[in-house]
Amino acid sequence: MRITKEKAAENRLALVQAAARLFRERGIDGVGVAEISKAAGLTHGALYAHFPTKEALAAEALAYGIGRGNAFMKTLGENGNPGLGDYLDYYMSAQQRDNIAASCSMGASASEIGRQDSNTSASFMDGYIELVAAVQATLGESHSTATARQRALAIVTGMIGCVAVARATAKADPELSDEILAAMRSILGEMGGERR
Repeated sequence: MRITKEKAAENRLALVQAAARLFRERGIDGVGVAEISKAAGLTHGALYAHFPTKEALAAEALAYGIGRGNAFMKTLGENGNPGLGDYLDYYMSAQQRDNIAASCSMGASASEIGRQDSNTSASFMDGYIELVAAVQATLGESHSTATARQRALAIVTGMIGCVAVARATAKADPELSDEILAAMRSILGEMGGERR
């Protein structure tokens, strides 16, 4: 029995959503295609009807997860016009650290992307550059374009790295993990010109 184009699109989205969540929770290499298919309510044959390889699914799932995260962060702040503080407060929060399944795909997967294929790396890079541009836009006219880009690169990299280290230390020393979040939030805010 043939399925409609609409149903095929629904199935593909279900696979991408399931993969994005599972990859955040357990890593790309920590999840198999059978488990992704099951989480999407489909067979692994259905997965291969949409994606020739797990790597192709990983690239699309990562792009999907990062895209959703970046789109959400652009709604922060007053009237959906986020400032640097809005990005930092949201991204570097205990909630983002503790709820990896619903958190940013960049922070959840940064350490393993270097072991993936070039398409997955490109998906990560595209989302990273999009977030850098959004942060750079919050830095205003007080910096030259080159300096603002350098600061935005440092801030976004600091955000991602901070969440990764805060997660890595949270179970062993929750107070240290909280201290890491607070310290980096303060330093990155200062780097971006915040006066607190």
